[in-house]
Amino acid sequence: DMKDSITAKLAATFHPTSLEVIDESGQHVGHGGWREGQTTHVRVRIASPAFAGLSRVAIHRAVNEALAAEIAAGLHALAIEAKASQGTTS
Repeated sequence: DMKDSITAKLAATFHPTSLEVIDESGQHVGHGGWREGQTTHVRVRIASPAFAGLSRVAIHRAVNEALAAEIAAGLHALAIEAKASQGTTS
């Protein structure tokens, strides 16, 4: 499923300290890009040490590039709430 694919890809790419992928498709019924039974509108909340030193635009570009296959497969809208975080200590 699209949400699981997005979650796995972002986790593997950015090793986030926090990650939330929210399917908001149901809030966009009848709007542009909405498709019955498909994940078309997603909100991503992500914090990752990988974003340290990057501008907001650079972070958004990196997330969009990581999800290029999902966007090509019909993901119409991607809302990104991203921030840099400290790495976890282990």
